[in-house]
Amino acid sequence: MPKLDEKPRVYLEEFRVKNAPNDYGMADEKWNFKKFTKNMRIVIVRMDNLEMEFDIIGIQPAFANAFRRLMLSEVPSMAIEKVFIRNNTSIIQDEILAHRLGLIPLKADPRLFEYRPEGATEGTEFDTLEFSLKVKCTTNKSQTKESFKPEDIYENHSVYSSQIKWHPISNQASVHKDGDIGPVHGDILISKMRPGHELDLSLIAVKGIGKDHAKFSPVATATYRLLPEITLRREVNGSEATLLQSCFSPGVISIDSNGCAYVKDARYDSCSRNVYRYDNIKDSVILSRIRDHFIFNVESVGAMPPQAIFIEAVKILRDKCKTILDELNTF
Repeated sequence: MPKLDEKPRVYLEEFRVKNAPNDYGMADEKWNFKKFTKNMRIVIVRMDNLEMEFDIIGIQPAFANAFRRLMLSEVPSMAIEKVFIRNNTSIIQDEILAHRLGLIPLKADPRLFEYRPEGATEGTEFDTLEFSLKVKCTTNKSQTKESFKPEDIYENHSVYSSQIKWHPISNQASVHKDGDIGPVHGDILISKMRPGHELDLSLIAVKGIGKDHAKFSPVATATYRLLPEITLRREVNGSEATLLQSCFSPGVISIDSNGCAYVKDARYDSCSRNVYRYDNIKDSVILSRIRDHFIFNVESVGAMPPQAIFIEAVKILRDKCKTILDELNTF
């Protein structure tokens, strides 16, 4: 049986989950700043404009959960807050229409805007974005008689987010490019219409946080999980190797040229514990998770890149810590 290192683990047994011997959980560990700075690491696994997968190693669960919650609920973004309806003859009620518009993610960097003061009735160029949506459905007079498709019979029968127009306030046009402001995706369906239906709306977007309303959350998802670890206790080959491979997520267990199973990449295992269903192989593996190794997956809605969202979450946590220390120092 291979010897395991001293990483803090939680073991996944057949009927229970338990810590390693003499391990009573990280919550009881005494805080040591030097140890923290030595062990703490961040490793970026993959990243693009919308998604990022990264590892935070050497931290306690409280830190990991704080970062997750901050990204979800306290990193700000811009969203449509007020909808002034001059005309709405579509089949969607005013309240539902306003709610749908509020959930459309906006392409606007919230770091360049301020929060609107409480009680303010008028917005300024520093805290407000103004949009309009004016669409009328009519019959297409140039339609062919053979066609029965709505896109051939009607004009503007579907209202999309690309039809939302930005109206700069004061000198916003000189600060922001036209392509930098507006809906993140232009193909979001807002409403279906028929001749006689019309929308004439004014939209006001402000800066807010997800704690107040989910529309202000800058992420679609922000999750973390512990790094899985699979250790083979004995040699597994032949039909047992094939059976063992089927018990784990694709790509986790592989079989070499000699027909022996080996752990290829335990990172993406779902930790289903299916291996314990089979008496002939359930003694061949040790399933565990590293308790201080967190795999984060962050998916941005598009207003900010995911790495910027995480950095903002770290800044917010830092500011909260400073506030607490300042309060303590006043006594």
